[in-house]
Amino acid sequence: MDIVIKLSQFLLSLSLLIILHELGHFIPAKLFKTRVEKFYLFFDVKFSLFKKQIGETVYGIGWLPLGGYVKISGMIDESMDKEQMALPPQPWEFRSKPAWQRLIIMLGGVTVNFILAFIIYIGMAFVYGDTYIANADLKDGVWIENPALKKVGFKTGDKIISIDGQKVENLDNDTNMKVIMSKEVLIERNGQQQTIKMPTDFVDQLSKHEKGFLIAARIPFVVAEIAEDSPNKNLKAKDIILSLNGEKIKYFDQRTSILYKNKGKKISAVILRDLKEIPITLTVSNTGLLGVKPGELDIKTLEKLGYYKVSTKEYSFAESIPVGLEKGKNKLIDYGKQLKMIFNPATKAYKQVGGFASIFGIFPPTWSWEAFWSITALLSIMLGVMNLLPIPALDGGHVMFLLYEIISGKKPSDKFLENAQMVGFVILIALLLFANGNDIYKAIVK
Repeated sequence: MDIVIKLSQFLLSLSLLIILHELGHFIPAKLFKTRVEKFYLFFDVKFSLFKKQIGETVYGIGWLPLGGYVKISGMIDESMDKEQMALPPQPWEFRSKPAWQRLIIMLGGVTVNFILAFIIYIGMAFVYGDTYIANADLKDGVWIENPALKKVGFKTGDKIISIDGQKVENLDNDTNMKVIMSKEVLIERNGQQQTIKMPTDFVDQLSKHEKGFLIAARIPFVVAEIAEDSPNKNLKAKDIILSLNGEKIKYFDQRTSILYKNKGKKISAVILRDLKEIPITLTVSNTGLLGVKPGELDIKTLEKLGYYKVSTKEYSFAESIPVGLEKGKNKLIDYGKQLKMIFNPATKAYKQVGGFASIFGIFPPTWSWEAFWSITALLSIMLGVMNLLPIPALDGGHVMFLLYEIISGKKPSDKFLENAQMVGFVILIALLLFANGNDIYKAIVK
């Protein structure tokens, strides 16, 4: 069932982005009286799952979910329709239109992608607002479990003060990404501030360890499940362990040293069950475990238990506009930084480039509209930026040649554009194979 929910979100998001991107080309083409022969969701190699002609345009759904396209008459594109291009130009063809109109048609797709992302962020600010834990309220610092972070110098209990000189106001989903892309992080440990220099290839170091959280708020020891072979059947799901062997533990990360010292022993403990403190006896295995699966609490419950103060900020529709625009701008800047890292061989970030499996993997196994729209907005930005890359066969390649034509007054020959399109196809196929090959490699290694 989980995979069905993930797949449904993946296909819905992908379909929405493709259709709106292609509409970005379709609408200005029609406004400038340019004939659009096909409008397709997914590619129709050899056959279509569905197609219907309305007016001069065939609308359809292909079977290969690697994208979509609009076929515009008189344009050298992925169709490579050389027969049409050999005929005299017609008034309704793309090649007959002024360069400025062709430029608007080609920029339409990415423009829609960026507008969509900003609209989503505005809508999310209005509907969901912001729920967060202020960094100042993390009195006991953050939880660090990832070996890559520990290796560069982070420890549980550290307080994150600033990242690349920018003060950290809140602990949220963006904090980890900022740390990953940073050059240095200022922390406070035991009342003393110190700077941690982030290695250039930190992304590569991070990939060598199991995926999971990086920097998170410290949480209590919550029991989620009791293993079948656990000796501690007196525990129940949702119990919170407050002390072990007479030592109080406020956070889950504090249990390790206590359990390790008491391997193979029976110890006293205090648990919180239904808001009541209950003393019990627990058995520690020879490996220093209790035979339970730990769980998590949502931040609202953590607030009720007195762990953190949760701040919630709601916005009116008017207030949500600048908030959403700022969020979209920051996401766009962050993605630009990620691309810069990928194209810098020293970071080795190119090893983490992923294809469709990676995109599929970021969708949650349970349906969440908030998560769905957040991921869709980010993918829309990614799609817009990637399509603007100056690679022939991408929108950015067409834009590059059109700008050359507008500035120089000279139009590249059809033969040149055909050859450039072929080169672009080779580059795109290579990138596609590399990205999806990375996914396959990581799956095999894992």
